[in-house]
Amino acid sequence: MDTRRRITVQSDDGYLLGLFRIARPGALPVLLVHGLMDSSDTWVMMGPSSSLGYMLYEQGYDVWMANVRGNTYTKRHVRYSAEDSDFWNFSFHEMGIFDLPAIIDYILMQSGFGQLHYIGHSQGSTIFWILASERPEYMEKIVMMQALAPVAFLSHCRSPIVNLLASQDTAVASFLSAAGYNEFLPSNSVIDQFKRYACRDIISSSVCQSLFFILFGFNGQQVNQTMLPIVVGHTPAGASIRQMHHYGQLRNSGKFQQFDYGLLNFLHYGSLSPPPYELEKVKAKVAIYYAKNDWIAPPEDVDMLFNRLPNVVEKYLVPNENFNHFDLVWGRDAKRILWNRMLGVMQSVVPYSSYNDGDSITTVFVNRF
Repeated sequence: MDTRRRITVQSDDGYLLGLFRIARPGALPVLLVHGLMDSSDTWVMMGPSSSLGYMLYEQGYDVWMANVRGNTYTKRHVRYSAEDSDFWNFSFHEMGIFDLPAIIDYILMQSGFGQLHYIGHSQGSTIFWILASERPEYMEKIVMMQALAPVAFLSHCRSPIVNLLASQDTAVASFLSAAGYNEFLPSNSVIDQFKRYACRDIISSSVCQSLFFILFGFNGQQVNQTMLPIVVGHTPAGASIRQMHHYGQLRNSGKFQQFDYGLLNFLHYGSLSPPPYELEKVKAKVAIYYAKNDWIAPPEDVDMLFNRLPNVVEKYLVPNENFNHFDLVWGRDAKRILWNRMLGVMQSVVPYSSYNDGDSITTVFVNRF
């Protein structure tokens, strides 16, 4: 039984964001933010006993799951249709400066709390760093940020497909835009039919596995064969061409910076180069969880990020050398190896009590760090 409740939140620039809640009124809210080409489904689709979203609910949290612009649950806008090119004129930058503030403010308003926990996977961490850099006042609204497979720098990315796309990112983006494509890997009959064929049985599911492994790192031990068709049925969940172009720029430049408009940078930024994101402004407490076999967020790039963040209270390399980028959220052993530890960190940072003063809920936080 699906216990989620769907809510729509409007960003300041008009996107209608899909937000799901596993409600526990009066409990401390935790916001889960998915990765690239993913959706809120990632936190629940493995079922009640094997999904982080349900685990947090059972442990007493009020669970909220975001969907950023352009994915399956957020293809609406107050002015544009998803068929309009203007709808897709965004990167992950806009997710950080528009989507997250709208979602965070809505959750805090509805829950009555002044702060929330934040858990972000992959791009879900990227846009948090951007939020901190461009909207630093929001750090006061975060109890703690827990980053799973965090992405900022991509200098050591080992995914052959990602590196191939990055090497040709400008040409690919220009070609697709000229051809009228604005969405990257849109859900259509061709892609849907391929997914059904590639994952219809145990034999052909090896095709599915291979595609995931080439992208994220090889590890067949953590794959749940029964659930693989469900996973593939929910991904890819949507992304813009510009979004992918921006990631390609990060890979090629070795920097964590705003979108590079080339000769037009001066018009956008008043400088010849795009400004870097200021990671020093991530004042909230941060816990980092990463994996050795992650081809998207390898330890070398995680270390670069760690060295720039001012308030890291936990840096944990998963003690399984085969864990890859998605095993942190979908792996068979993720709960035992990682999630239980995350829960312990959350509980140690913020033992809390709340009481209703008649008009609102007042929350008392105790900081043990």
